[in-house]
Amino acid sequence: MRILFMGTPEFAVPSLDILRKKHEVIAIFTKVDKPNTRGKKIKYTPVKEYGLENNIPVYQPISVKTEETFELVKELNPDLIVVVAYGRIIPNNIIEFPKYGIINVHSSLLPKFRGAAPINAAIIAGEKESGVTIMDIAEELDAGDIILKGSTPIHEEDTFLTLHDRLKTIGAQKLFEAVNQIEKGIAKREVQNHEEATFVKPYKKTDCKIDWNKTEEEVFNFVRGMNPFPTAYTSHNEKVLKVYLVEKYNKIYEKSENGEVVDSVKGKGFVVKVNNGSVILIEIKPENKKSISGKDSINGNLFKIGEVLR
Repeated sequence: MRILFMGTPEFAVPSLDILRKKHEVIAIFTKVDKPNTRGKKIKYTPVKEYGLENNIPVYQPISVKTEETFELVKELNPDLIVVVAYGRIIPNNIIEFPKYGIINVHSSLLPKFRGAAPINAAIIAGEKESGVTIMDIAEELDAGDIILKGSTPIHEEDTFLTLHDRLKTIGAQKLFEAVNQIEKGIAKREVQNHEEATFVKPYKKTDCKIDWNKTEEEVFNFVRGMNPFPTAYTSHNEKVLKVYLVEKYNKIYEKSENGEVVDSVKGKGFVVKVNNGSVILIEIKPENKKSISGKDSINGNLFKIGEVLR
């Protein structure tokens, strides 16, 4: 089968790689290159790097909604279009063009967590299970018919990164299975229950600030769901303090206020009071400094007991 692949980040690479084992990936669409934050050098997307390394033609249209892009799709004439974390809304004329349609790999168990950042959202919400959904693309966001699903438990030690890496592998495997079913004409579709749909918007910086008035479980889930991106943070001495990992401490400090540094645990880190208990700061990053362990923060006297994180 002749496949046009649309994708951008690392999450999409295993899907692209597995398709090439049996099918002809005729071209790649990926987002436009951007300069990195430090040296301002142009950084290729992971999908573009893969394409260049494997001699697959790479296109980076500024918009997929132009007539020029549609003419390119017609010229390529794919049997199927596969979209994996492309980061662009596909217009209807492209959706309707390929012989076998256009399918998407979405990193949640739809209809839960449609939209952006579903992996972060599942952890932050305290879900016990996550997964991927292979679906037809429809005009409405992540509302297409479901072809296949693959699931995995969310463990207490999971962060965004560990769950992301499991899901990109599961997504590739289920995609390969779905494409083979489509080619054989045996793929089944299931209409989503749209009444059960939930949505996740992209996280802004203000969304990443820790609310110490939340419960111990909520703060724990929030921090690991933001690790390593887009990263939970708080304010310490009017400077940004990034927080990568916390541990639930299950100890109540009734006379202190939420966000207050109330104690320290030898070999682990400082303790911060939250709504129904407390958490230990296991891995943090002071502003303009390297990340440090909670143990090192004690050795460096980073906090004073009684200070309040805002």
